[in-house]
Amino acid sequence: MSAPHTDVEQVEAANTAFYEALERGDFEELSALWLTPADLGVDETYHDPADVGVVSCVHPGWPVLTGRGEVLRSYALIMANTDYIQFFLTDVHVSVTGDTALVTCTENILSGGPAPEGGEELGPLVGQLVVATNVFRRTPEGWKMWSHHASPVLAENSEDEEGDGETSP
Repeated sequence: MSAPHTDVEQVEAANTAFYEALERGDFEELSALWLTPADLGVDETYHDPADVGVVSCVHPGWPVLTGRGEVLRSYALIMANTDYIQFFLTDVHVSVTGDTALVTCTENILSGGPAPEGGEELGPLVGQLVVATNVFRRTPEGWKMWSHHASPVLAENSEDEEGDGETSP
């Protein structure tokens, strides 16, 4: 077993690789970063992969997605409909226990949609703040994503920012 500080560094690298693959729109690399039944030593001939080490994903505003196929289809859809996306990760915390690792972070996302009709440049850039929890599992090929859960951070409205002394429930 590797030293704890080495595990943390490897998990941080796997977490970074996940976001970089998404930024580049590299579906093959992103797919390779997700846990497979084979990573768990399961022979898919005799077991339904959906029942074994089920991966899951919750994108902001989406229902929970379970199973490798469903999760990867969601990323293919996101990549197909996003011309530009960049993640600036802050507040990254890594915890490793045995063969499982938990990463929490804030995703400061900058994205651009398709160009306006007839245009060649990106559509308007939009910023979004999301908090994420990423769960990894150690495999013989390194740390792989087991679950990703992201939730939007609700922005304060202008009335709250004016500091009238009252707080909303």
